[in-house]
Order: sequence, then C-alpha cells, then structure tokens
Amino acid sequence: MTSSDGYLLDNQQDEAEERFRAFASLFDPTTFRHLDALGVGPGWRCWEAGAGGTSVVSWLAERVGPTGEVVATDIDTSRLAAAARPPVEVRVHDVGTQEPPGEGFDLVHARLVLVHVPDRERALRSMIAALRPGGRLLIEDADPALQPLLCPDEHGPEQRLANRLRNGFRSLLVERGADLSYGRRLPRLLREAGLHEVEADAYFPMTSPACTALESATVRQIRGRLVAAGLATEEETDRHLANVRTGGMDLTTAPMISAWGRKGQAVM
Repeated sequence: MTSSDGYLLDNQQDEAEERFRAFASLFDPTTFRHLDALGVGPGWRCWEAGAGGTSVVSWLAERVGPTGEVVATDIDTSRLAAAARPPVEVRVHDVGTQEPPGEGFDLVHARLVLVHVPDRERALRSMIAALRPGGRLLIEDADPALQPLLCPDEHGPEQRLANRLRNGFRSLLVERGADLSYGRRLPRLLREAGLHEVEADAYFPMTSPACTALESATVRQIRGRLVAAGLATEEETDRHLANVRTGGMDLTTAPMISAWGRKGQAVM
C-alpha cells in the first residue's frame, strides 16, 4: 500500500525502516514470548500476515527449521527481501481482500495489521480459515483509544504540544479507516469466530529509547499530512521534534493487545 491510496505510513518512505526497528525493539520480546508459549517448533507451517519487516519472520524461520515453512505476506514486500530464503516464502498479498496464501497452517500471526485494514472482519475470517484444525492464531494490535496520550505525565508545554500532535495523528488514522479501539475487542472477536482457549494480555511501554525513535520517525513521516490538515504548523512540528531529540520527555505508545486461541478439531 502506498501513500497515494491513502495509507498514512507508507513503507516506501525513508522513515519506515526506523519505525520497523523501533517496533522490533518495543514489541518483539512480547511477540516472541507468546509464540514460544504457543509451541512454535520444528516442522511448523506458519503464515506471518502483513509482515512489514523481517524480525518476526526471521525468528519463526529459525524455530521451524528446514522442515518447516514460513509464508510472509504484505502489500509491500520491499523490506522482506533479506528474509526471502528457505524456509521463508515471501508473497505480495492483501489480507483484507484476497484469499489466504495457503491452508493447513499450524500458526497464523499478525502484529499491528488489522487496526489498519478496512475489512477487518474478512481478514480475520481469512486467517482463521487458513489454520489447520488445532492450529493457533495470534493477533496483536494497538488500542490508541484505550491510552491516547504520548506523554501521560502532561506537566509542561512540551508535553501538551506532544499530546496535541498525537491527537492529530489519531485523527488522520481515523480518516483513513483505522479502528482505534480494535485491540480491546480481540478476545471477544476470537471467541465469536469459534476459537477455543482464547486468552489475551497487553503490553504498554513507557520511557524507552525506542519510544523516542518511533515518535521521531512517525512525526517526520506524517508532518506534511498534519500541516495540510490544519492539525499543526511547520513551526510546531519542528519544535516538537526538537523537544523529542533532547530526550527530556517520557514518551510512550498505545497499548498493544495480544490475543490468541486455537481452532477446533474437525468434526467427523
């Protein structure tokens, strides 16, 4: 997906690689903990939907080994080239509009994907349909409406400006069809879809160098949209980026909700 079709955070922009590195630093430990608990191991067939970067794909490839398979899909696979070697297969694929890239997967995983997909219901059905009986689904998505602030400790003008720009960012996401309260609904949606043993938790990072890096890259990536929409001025975005660079603010992200469940066995 590109900026021309309305996606706010185009993977082709220079800042995208910085954002992927920050996401990996912030969220990979949580994701890997869940994948490990689900039992991912040698010979597993896995679909990483909306992969974006390579960190999770590479972890899965190491775990499943040469007898396994990792199908990594995204609308834009340009940043997946480094992982495109056995057991990894990279495919261009839109999880919201296309049929699954296979069936009988032991695991389907998507992180920070469905909140941006217009037809989230279809995408979720597609991922569940791709599982084998007994296969595991792990969906991880943000819930910016649950915690909307960039600076929860809003004690000065720098923090107030940061939170106002974060509110503008959220407005742009909503205009493009993002569901900012999607994460909290995941446990119910997985149960309603017929999954068993559904569980969930949330991770809420605060005051991390990766939070700072993520904010800097994101604002530089969307500053033109913020200004064009009248949500901020060039001077305000410059001032905020300077404030971020000083490292004197406690920045955070939206909580990431992880929900997982097991597909039922086929009825004979």
